[in-house]
Amino acid sequence: MAVIETQATLHEAHRDNHTHRDVNGGWLRPAVFGAMDGLVSNLALMTGVAGGAVGHQTIVITGLAGLAAGAFSMAAGEYTSVASQRELVEAELDVERRELRRHPQDEEAELAALYEARGVEPELAREVARQLSADPEQALEIHAREELGIDPGDLPSPLVAAVSSFGSFALGALLPVLPFLLGATALWPALLLALAGLFGCGAVVARVTARSWWFSGLRQLALGGAAAGVTYALGTLFGTVVG
Repeated sequence: MAVIETQATLHEAHRDNHTHRDVNGGWLRPAVFGAMDGLVSNLALMTGVAGGAVGHQTIVITGLAGLAAGAFSMAAGEYTSVASQRELVEAELDVERRELRRHPQDEEAELAALYEARGVEPELAREVARQLSADPEQALEIHAREELGIDPGDLPSPLVAAVSSFGSFALGALLPVLPFLLGATALWPALLLALAGLFGCGAVVARVTARSWWFSGLRQLALGGAAAGVTYALGTLFGTVVG
């Protein structure tokens, strides 16, 4: 009884802890990229304009224009990119579907050969391939995973990618503008808030990766700070030349 209870406990522990996060849902990459891009690009844009010694109203208008243009651009780009990728995958699935319909025995032998190559005994590999090939949709799913490395039932959504990208970019791009909207007339509050946001975004990203929160946060802080510094210097140079 003790052995059974121990095994049951281990089984429950394994079941409770052996879960995985969604890595193919199509929302994480555009959301993370959008937030980082919104912060870095709008901060760099605003510091570049500020380097030209313009008024704070011009900086605010620049920031708001950068937010709107960047958010729509990111959403359109993500939608087109993910939609094109999905259409390509669906075209390849159609090819595989036709092959399964026209040459079922060849496809079954191909699947058996794949399992054999992975160390399954030939007779067992043929039997597994035969059973899996009995259902055409299941056979398509197996072939897609083995040959194309994709799951037909878990393709990324273009709409989800576009909405995630739009919202996260707008949120990230809003941070450098927010102090000006609240009454600030100098650049440094926007700079501090944006850099804090970069560190925070990096730390949050570390929650879904293997990196430590401080390393990820400092990395984003350094990259964003460098971009802002370079564009400020360029803005100052261009302002001097134009002026």
